[in-house]
Amino acid sequence: MRAYLLMMLVAAVVTFIGTFATLRISHKYKLYPQIRARDVHTKPTPRLGGVAMFLGFIVTMGVAGSLGWFKGVFAEPIHVLAIITAALLITIIGFLDDLYDLDWSLKLAGQFLVAGILAWQGVQIVSLPIAGVTIGSFGISFVVTVFITVLVMNAVNFIDGLDGLVAGVVLIGTTVFFTYSYLLAQLTSPTNYFNLASLISAVVIGMCLGFLPYNWHRAKIFMGDSGAMLLGLLMATSALSVTGQIDPELVSKDDLVPAFLPLILPLAILVLPLLDFTLAVLRRLRAGKSPFAADRLHIHHRLQDFGHSHLGSVLVFYVWTTLISVSCMLFFFVPAFAVWAFMILGLIGALTYTMWPLIKKRSANYLPKKEQANV
Repeated sequence: MRAYLLMMLVAAVVTFIGTFATLRISHKYKLYPQIRARDVHTKPTPRLGGVAMFLGFIVTMGVAGSLGWFKGVFAEPIHVLAIITAALLITIIGFLDDLYDLDWSLKLAGQFLVAGILAWQGVQIVSLPIAGVTIGSFGISFVVTVFITVLVMNAVNFIDGLDGLVAGVVLIGTTVFFTYSYLLAQLTSPTNYFNLASLISAVVIGMCLGFLPYNWHRAKIFMGDSGAMLLGLLMATSALSVTGQIDPELVSKDDLVPAFLPLILPLAILVLPLLDFTLAVLRRLRAGKSPFAADRLHIHHRLQDFGHSHLGSVLVFYVWTTLISVSCMLFFFVPAFAVWAFMILGLIGALTYTMWPLIKKRSANYLPKKEQANV
């Protein structure tokens, strides 16, 4: 665990310093776009935080490669090189989009190219824990991997509309996923806890910790598409990597839920982003627009219209991400009845907080007019 904590620290420090430098350079050379109609901020703000996050990623991976702890992780360098190459390419694509607002079709083609590089080099779904059933062929695994990677990248990118939203959601979800992958490593290889999925998750946690102080409301800098797509790529990569840690032939009926977590947990973590992504695509297609055309109808925008403050809307995402991801992980080592009890109590709390502006408004209607004025 100490090795992973060290990687988190390195990633956090490098990202923090890199974000400061990026912020200074962006202001010096005015590398920021004009405010758009759908934006919630009121003054031009740099959107190149993803460059600093990539710096945190590449430096930390270099440090990990030089340490004996992670010798097994780097035993197959082709996988690590594929991930680094994909991360570099997606950061470049996002950087160009943040500066020049690329056409959506060009950006989507770049995402498929990046996902294809990962899958072609073997960073893909290895097995499914269904009584010994594995992915049918390299071709099927390739297609499924590319689809999942592109989906996760866009889901994360779509919710990047409020200060601290993406960094916080990814930080919470990845922390839960790291805990799961670390516990899984203890069970599957008790003599060696070091694996690619846990390492990437640790680096992502550090990147978010280093960036969030600059991105908290009111944000001094945004991560932009470069940062959001990079985080989505790395989240997908860690999830894909962990599928190879489970031998599906050894999974009994009682172990199905824990064994399915490599696929369930990343989707659970991103349930709100995925919902937002799906609703946005359907909404735009119904209106005859591009599925990637920008608008101000995302869930986080609707939460503000509903009555939540900027910070309150962000906290709604935090609450639901924590509830869903922690509940899924608890199936790994807690009896099912206890997990369901936790989920029910958490659901009541999350719904109450989400609906609080409406509850507050309706309760005020029952007060005398004199007291309503003070609510």
